[in-house]
Parts: sequence; C-alpha cells; structure tokens
Amino acid sequence: MVDAFGQWWDGVELWLAQLAFPFQFGLLMCVLLPLSLGLARLIDRVVDNASTRFNPVPKVPPAAVAAQPPDGGPGEPS
Repeated sequence: MVDAFGQWWDGVELWLAQLAFPFQFGLLMCVLLPLSLGLARLIDRVVDNASTRFNPVPKVPPAAVAAQPPDGGPGEPS
C-alpha cells in the first residue's frame, strides 16, 4: 500500500515538474491558497477558544436602568 502510494506520488511529481511554469503556478495557487486559508482559520479558532478558556471575561451584572418620570424626563420637549 505504501509502495503504491509512493509510486503514484512520484508520477504526480514528474507530471507537475514537466508542466510549464504558468501552469505550475496556477495549480499551486489553486491547491495551496485554500489549504492555507483553511489552516489559518483553524489556528485562529483554536487560539481563540484557548484564550477564552484560560482567560475568561468576568461576568458583569447589567447596570440598573434609572427610572424615568412618566413625562419623559428633563430636557425633552413636552
């Protein structure tokens, strides 16, 4: 199984090495760009989850809402 994969990979390498440079570059960007973006998003999520777990934001009770007079309060036209 490993030998068969190695032979397949050698064939892929040979095929890629024989392509013209613009095709090599295009193929590389079509494969590496999505992989790199996906890996960056995964790393970002892991770091974000770890930082939230090890340094949680303290719970702050909601501020008491000041009771306004029924007429709308000072400064508002009646």
